Amino acid sequence: MFHHSSKLQYEVRVDTPDPQFAKFLQQAIGGVEGEIRVAMQYFFQAMGARGDDKYRDMLMMTATEELSHIEFLGHAVALNLEGAPLTAQEEAAKDPVVNAIMGGANPRHILSSGLSAMPVNSNGVPFDMSHVYATGNLAADMLANATAESGGRVLASRLYNMTDDAGMKDMLSFLIARDTMHQQQWLAVLEELGGWEQALPIPNSTPQEHEATEHSYYFLNTSLDEPTPEGRWTSGPSLDGRSEFSKREKPDPLGQKPSLGKARPHSGTQTEQQ
Repeated sequence: MFHHSSKLQYEVRVDTPDPQFAKFLQQAIGGVEGEIRVAMQYFFQAMGARGDDKYRDMLMMTATEELSHIEFLGHAVALNLEGAPLTAQEEAAKDPVVNAIMGGANPRHILSSGLSAMPVNSNGVPFDMSHVYATGNLAADMLANATAESGGRVLASRLYNMTDDAGMKDMLSFLIARDTMHQQQWLAVLEELGGWEQALPIPNSTPQEHEATEHSYYFLNTSLDEPTPEGRWTSGPSLDGRSEFSKREKPDPLGQKPSLGKARPHSGTQTEQQ
């Protein structure tokens, strides 16, 4: 059950409408870094959460906050489209080449939505839910969530730098701040689960006898002409505290040549294959 307030979570003010910036804002709604993605990701993680119910509750609360972000971003898109030309004649009067195809605006904001937001990215491609990650494993989901919020904060920061509108900068500064909190929030869950040593490897419930541990902690250099890039991942203790990192330079393959042999008769192959 959801409740809704008629007021937005945060004030949206557009001082100078900009149809092109409305197009850019669509990425924050329907892009892979956008709010539809994280709202659905947290929502489905919450519905599949098992264990301590506080994690389900936290996920659901954050999912509904992200729905609030979709709402005020949608309002921002509509406000930026105020004053956009409604006819080709209006635009052509300014520029015979239709102002470089509506000045970089999304034509569908006129053709499909009547000057309002849509569940699409900045190229007009609908969000298809393929980037929603909900594994049922709490630690794996928290890592996916921290990554999602990182991408969202990168996008919000880029949008902030693309506009001179004080109202839009104010709204985006709020989104940047909430991305910071949500990154910290998901990482805090991992810390509560015991940090890297306890949470990793994921899933930590997999019995160690199911794992070929001799292959668990070496970095594999597959380059024919470059040395191993030395770093934290090539020496020293592993993050889970179970072993030491090492490296293998150009190792011999361990498997066989993948030859399938002859094809079966009646399999639709050429005679020469059988």
